[in-house]
Amino acid sequence: MFYNLRMDTRLDLRPADGYKSPAQIARVLTESWVAANAYCPACANRLDKLRDNTPVGDFACRKCREEYELKSKKNGFSRKIVDGAWEEMDKKVSGGLSPNFFLLNYDLRRMSVHNFFVLPKHFLLPGLIEKRKPLPPTARRAGWTGCNIILQDIPRAGRIYYIKDGRTEPRDQVLKNWKKTLFLRDQPPTERKGWTLSVMSCVDRLGKSDFSLDEVYAFEETLAGKFPGNRHIKDKIRQQLQILRDKGYLEFKGAGRYRLAR
Repeated sequence: MFYNLRMDTRLDLRPADGYKSPAQIARVLTESWVAANAYCPACANRLDKLRDNTPVGDFACRKCREEYELKSKKNGFSRKIVDGAWEEMDKKVSGGLSPNFFLLNYDLRRMSVHNFFVLPKHFLLPGLIEKRKPLPPTARRAGWTGCNIILQDIPRAGRIYYIKDGRTEPRDQVLKNWKKTLFLRDQPPTERKGWTLSVMSCVDRLGKSDFSLDEVYAFEETLAGKFPGNRHIKDKIRQQLQILRDKGYLEFKGAGRYRLAR
């Protein structure tokens, strides 16, 4: 569990060392906080801070080799996450080589962590990586093209909270939530996996733990727009619900009714 949500403002962040902007200072403070407080959600081991500008990410677990990239901001994450170079990220996601993401938002006035969660890499698909406009010719890195991760299209199960609204989640629950969706790693980042994630998102939108097959059928038009090449949407919905049941994500209660597994 976390025992200190406050960031260590005693760190030596002198302008002479290059720490001039609020963004640079926030980066150092949040990285320091994660290094001191976080643990690997896959195995509960402590994390190693990687050297700056390491291509694979910011932190790594020495025990299970999971890698994590930290994104932090003073406001909450809602629709999109600003990330690095689009071409590089697109290749990583297509090849299943992207890191997991730690997402942290903090209270600037109190200099404390308000939310901290992990986005597992097995929730990422090429279609969730949005290409941004290239930088204009007048920019220092003219032509460079960044990307966004479309967080709003990722199922809620892809946000595994350590801290939510200033309250710490039990370590056992964090580890359990991580394991609950590991079955997604068995699927390559293709349309098939897109179907699984899309049906999970439809279930999220129902906003309840118990639901019926007919309620998920109500998203038929939405899913048809997302997968225009498929003419058997209801068959596909049933197939995905069965997969989620077999993987322990859902429980089948009979008579066309399901429940989210606890």
